[in-house]
Amino acid sequence: MARSTRPSATRKPPTNDGNGNHIHNEILLGLSDGESKALFSKLEFVRLKVHHLLHEPGDALKSVYFCNTGMISILSVFPDGKSVEVGLVGKEGFVGLPLLVGFRTTPTRAISQIDATAFRVDADALVALLPKCPNLERSLQQYSQIFAMQVTQIAACNRLHEVHERLARWLLMCADRITSNELPLTQEFLGQMLGTRRSSVTVAAGILQKAGIISYSRGDVKIVDRPKLEETTCECYGLMERQLGQWQNGSK
Repeated sequence: MARSTRPSATRKPPTNDGNGNHIHNEILLGLSDGESKALFSKLEFVRLKVHHLLHEPGDALKSVYFCNTGMISILSVFPDGKSVEVGLVGKEGFVGLPLLVGFRTTPTRAISQIDATAFRVDADALVALLPKCPNLERSLQQYSQIFAMQVTQIAACNRLHEVHERLARWLLMCADRITSNELPLTQEFLGQMLGTRRSSVTVAAGILQKAGIISYSRGDVKIVDRPKLEETTCECYGLMERQLGQWQNGSK
């Protein structure tokens, strides 16, 4: 089962934005009625195609995003053009965290890796709104800590664990965020996300496929046996889930 990754909620707002678009983002679903009305007057529903670029390192944050469906990768980009994923945002999250502490540029690339939808808001409008919406501000601050924990664990994972273990961890994280066991992912994309060569991804995916854990064809991965996938992954996935569970259960 996918674990909810939103902070504790207050009263539940409408599940529709008033324009026929269903709300899946867990931060938005956790708002009080009053804050929901104030924020949704500023939001724009947008559709993001595969590889839609939200921002590059150094870009000014003119707009920020509440991811609604699909997933958005946060990547660290090096001078030679190479990149590696350092974070993953789904319906639990928000893209534009530097804005919360007064920074107006971003150090990372944000790109949608599958078709996605999001609620976009002008950065200045959100900054002006936050003092009037303490629950929203608190939820975003809590999410920033959840995301920082994820980034820290992924960095350790990329340094210490085998490619097939990291692939298992990454597939679980993706499945949690899109609530599906079918993931439209190419070898090239997987290599970029894991910071490794395409040939290494082929070997790692082959290990999981031979074990009957996934089925893998060009551009498509299906999780066949999630319990076995959880057994195969390194301890990083479990560590992140346990910490998240502690925070959600009030052990803050």
